[in-house]
Amino acid sequence: MPALWQMPLDEEATRWQRLAEKLTTENFASLADVIDRDQRYPLEHLGPLLESGISGMFLPKEYGGSGASLVSLVAVVEAIAAGCGSTAAIMAALSLGAFPVLLGGNEDQKQALLGGLARKGEAVNFALSERGAGSDAAAITTTAVREGDGWRIRGEKCWLGNGGHSKHFIVFARTAAADERNNISAFWVPRVTEGAVVDFYEDKMGIRGTTTTNFKVDAWVPTSSMVGQEGAGLKLALSTLNVGRIVVAAQALGIALCAYREATKFAASRQAFGRVIIEHQGIGFMIADAATQLSAARMMVFEAAKAYDEGRDVSTLGAMAKLFASEASHKVCDDAMQILGGRGYVKPSVVERCYRDQRITEIYEGTSEIQRLVIARAVKRATQPQKS
Repeated sequence: MPALWQMPLDEEATRWQRLAEKLTTENFASLADVIDRDQRYPLEHLGPLLESGISGMFLPKEYGGSGASLVSLVAVVEAIAAGCGSTAAIMAALSLGAFPVLLGGNEDQKQALLGGLARKGEAVNFALSERGAGSDAAAITTTAVREGDGWRIRGEKCWLGNGGHSKHFIVFARTAAADERNNISAFWVPRVTEGAVVDFYEDKMGIRGTTTTNFKVDAWVPTSSMVGQEGAGLKLALSTLNVGRIVVAAQALGIALCAYREATKFAASRQAFGRVIIEHQGIGFMIADAATQLSAARMMVFEAAKAYDEGRDVSTLGAMAKLFASEASHKVCDDAMQILGGRGYVKPSVVERCYRDQRITEIYEGTSEIQRLVIARAVKRATQPQKS
């Protein structure tokens, strides 16, 4: 198999990557097809993730985590996704739910939520999307109205990754009149809160081992439940998504790598017309393109993660990384299916599973269209004359 471009990792990131590869080989990859077939949450994977420290690796040490870099997290998510897309999606959702608390939470919230995740594996959920407010997050209709010394939250959230196994939810709700689009705040709602209900599970095309749920809430929470400042929730959500997009890009990369490995192995052994099919240009060129696209995607994903670790603004670079990696993953998985032909199309097939698992990476944490919008706006800002 031709060598793909490798990010030169530091000692910490290399250690995490090797640990993730070991766990994936020994625990995750072998069950990926069964988990997908049964649409079953892999509870047996949570122990290794917690015991190894991977599930809380990105959390600060003072809350029980390891304080790992985003580069390290990206390396881990890619390695896991190369064996089991569902387990990688679970890992990505853990980080997504924790980042609003990391970025905007007070000390008590961090001790309770981040400490619970790092030490006990208690998942925190990012509850933003609604049926009528996906790409347009400012259009959410969930409301939070002052009631006594707290808030009454009413609304419905959807497509919550890990929703069926989350202990806590960070719910984004409108805290002002509907015509004030950006006046949104974030609230910590424990799953045990009266009036907070996970009411059904989605039947999904891919990443079927995650529990993607609906969440209805008509609940009172104390004032101390607000995460960050009142009215600053949309900014907090978008800052979280800036990081989440880089993690999803790594997931897309890992899924594509899984399909690429299967396709190259098959193409180097399958014979047609007297020679192995990789020697036919129609197949060989597909594999050459895949190797190039995967290498380029890796460069963008790891550069975005490195930029975040260095404190740089990653809103545009993260959008570029997710856009390129997810669409490159689509092409790689599609070509892998074509290379395997009938063997790739029928179940059980690793490539068939990758083909379905990949598709969500072009949708969640911002669709490809939203990424292009973010990038186009950045280009516009860069070309406009600076005001003196």
